[in-house]
Amino acid sequence: QVQLVESGGGLVQTGGSLRLSCAASGRTFRTVAMGWFRQAPGKEREFVAAIDWYVGYTLYTDSAKGRFTISRDNAKNTVALQMNSLRPEDTAVYYCAAGERNSDYTLDSAYDYWGQGTQVTVSS
Repeated sequence: QVQLVESGGGLVQTGGSLRLSCAASGRTFRTVAMGWFRQAPGKEREFVAAIDWYVGYTLYTDSAKGRFTISRDNAKNTVALQMNSLRPEDTAVYYCAAGERNSDYTLDSAYDYWGQGTQVTVSS
């Protein structure tokens, strides 16, 4: 089992920045990728960014490219999402996820473990 705990959410104005962090514990040696997803009220959960745990290859949804940066610290078993130039449409609960299988990391089915989520609210 892997436990994931997100932190860093909050309220920010349009154009502001937030840094989300996710701490992994437990059976982390099997992790091959970690990702961030988000779910806005009344909408389905959607992919935001992912990172290969060993090579560091990254993936982003189009709306995140150029604004968000995903990074990992293998020694600390943490993954971060730096979010800049935030927009009201970025408002959502953000979830961290860990996957143990090589797969399409833009899909939530590729992940085996999920955190509880952290709220991000961007005011206009």
